[in-house]
Amino acid sequence: MPNIKSAKKRVITSAKREKNNTVVTSSMKTAIKNCEKAINTNDKNAAEDALKVAIKRIDKAAASGLVHKNKAAREKSRLTKKKNAMEA
Repeated sequence: MPNIKSAKKRVITSAKREKNNTVVTSSMKTAIKNCEKAINTNDKNAAEDALKVAIKRIDKAAASGLVHKNKAAREKSRLTKKKNAMEA
């Protein structure tokens, strides 16, 4: 355990940030999985809605620096391609 006041505060703030970052990344992963599931069931409306949610969550994670911008772009591109292939 730290003895200095600023070090104690850093422990607390680090824990808070870790918790928030975990929420954002896990919600992103869940949204991606839900989108893929909707695409696999060939439900067009559900897939469109799930894709919108997934893109929003991916952008949020990339904006906060939890996911690299290139990974975010790659994930969005792959999901969009899968949805478009489903319609064809």
